[in-house]
Amino acid sequence: MKRILCLLLAMAMLLGCAALAESAALTRDVVVLFTSDAHCGIDQGFGYAGLAAMRDSLEDAGNHVVLVDNGDAIQGEPIGTLTTGEAIIELMNTVGYDIAIPGNHEFDYGMDRFLELTAKANFPYISANFNKEGELVFAPYVIKEFDGVKIAFVGMTTPKTITSSTPKYFQDEQGNFVYGFMQDETGEKLYAAIQSAVDAARAEGAAYVIALGHMGNEASCSPWTYADVIGATTGIDAFLDGHSHDTDQVEMLNKDGETVLRSGCGTKLAGVGCLRISTKGELSTDLYLWNNDVAAPELLGIRNAAYDAVTAAAGTLSDKLNEVVAKTAVELTINDPVAKKDDGSPIRIVRSAETNLGDLCADAYRDQSGADVAFVNGGGIRTSIKAGDITLGNILKVHPFGNAMCVIEVSGQQILDALEWGARAVPSESGGFLQVSGLTYEIHTYIESTAVADENTMFAGVTGERRVQNVKIGGEDIDPEKTYTLASHNYMLKNGGDGYSMFAGCKVLQDEVMLDNQVLINYITGTLGGVVGESYAEPYGEGRIVAVPEKP
Repeated sequence: MKRILCLLLAMAMLLGCAALAESAALTRDVVVLFTSDAHCGIDQGFGYAGLAAMRDSLEDAGNHVVLVDNGDAIQGEPIGTLTTGEAIIELMNTVGYDIAIPGNHEFDYGMDRFLELTAKANFPYISANFNKEGELVFAPYVIKEFDGVKIAFVGMTTPKTITSSTPKYFQDEQGNFVYGFMQDETGEKLYAAIQSAVDAARAEGAAYVIALGHMGNEASCSPWTYADVIGATTGIDAFLDGHSHDTDQVEMLNKDGETVLRSGCGTKLAGVGCLRISTKGELSTDLYLWNNDVAAPELLGIRNAAYDAVTAAAGTLSDKLNEVVAKTAVELTINDPVAKKDDGSPIRIVRSAETNLGDLCADAYRDQSGADVAFVNGGGIRTSIKAGDITLGNILKVHPFGNAMCVIEVSGQQILDALEWGARAVPSESGGFLQVSGLTYEIHTYIESTAVADENTMFAGVTGERRVQNVKIGGEDIDPEKTYTLASHNYMLKNGGDGYSMFAGCKVLQDEVMLDNQVLINYITGTLGGVVGESYAEPYGEGRIVAVPEKP
């Protein structure tokens, strides 16, 4: 009898909880504002001051507001480089972020530094797949409650992070990977980790589950793109995404055939994403864009605590960064000089094709090192330089990572493998796409790439026909058996950045002898006499890399 009474009591409690959950309803709309890939653009686009003003305005209008960041906030401009990210965390605290997730570039100052920065943040970092030896480093999700309604936010970071940041940072002293992102070649490990977090959040009473992703849509990120994740999981209502700098607003079906909203918001705070959950339970996404050359805080006269903090932070760096170190007669670009996106923003091509700035950066490495060949990964060339004066700040923005120049001995075959690996995603983007000096090559894009990766997304070999052909060094056909000297940076040559494992164990001739931005400064101010001239006038470069779209 006593057991029956207990069971009846338990059932009554469950029914009561269910009735309470059904009766809970939003009395005000919930607005989730999200940023991604800000890359230290604290005073660009809307700027942090404009973002704070937007948040305050929405709250004053009677909405519940949650402000989240989807990664790549602390790197990309001199203010990040010169403070190893701390200035950005301090500014995010001032703005009042509620949640953040790590992007691949959150790790660019090293694992210890990243964890130090997360401890300084007044907001939690979350990730359902970032782990150390199988144990999650952060909570996989957080739940916010409004008017008795629970909303869960589940974080996730692309497994490509292991190679798009510095692989060494995820390894122990013996070179073993101890940190990871649930990566495997099928994506199943990642999907399971995310599904587990979603299910746990639902079990905890979440009425809505919002994914905060740094996953993107790049082909080279497959099988870990946002579309891969949505298609392999259930229970996610909306997917707020970053990494690929796109502004796509997408509806797609999940594993159970249910519609999921996916929203991207671009980069450098030129876009702020918005997810609204109405009092009727309806979800919709929106995108606020600022494409003016003058940032919103200046044009609109926005003055608030965030503006004061940004002004103070920028002022401490301005004198040094505004020092003119050279001039250029031509614009040096990372973008297509003609084509534009539908929203009028530029199309980045430095990660899929030759550009004049790519040539310049690669030439600087070869000039300063004396090597036969130089490589610079397209993902390491971050911004264009306009014609006119070149300041220290301009150059730091081109190479913001603080990588150091190295020279190694390699075989012609290793160079061929590197080129094949770098060209595997063309015509799509890849941060590992190689801008070159001392070398020319063709990419036969009608041939599907047969370059393969291991479980950690590092280069593992080429299994079929090669798409990179007619490679010449110094005008002569490359000899796979010959030894050449290769200049690049420690990220690629020593640490396996972007998955370039073919260089492991190579003899190091020059070991981290100069920072990448100093390499560029020395080349422009010394070898070029302080002026970048007409030899770099063609924005598409001088023909070192030729795409061949059809079989000859």
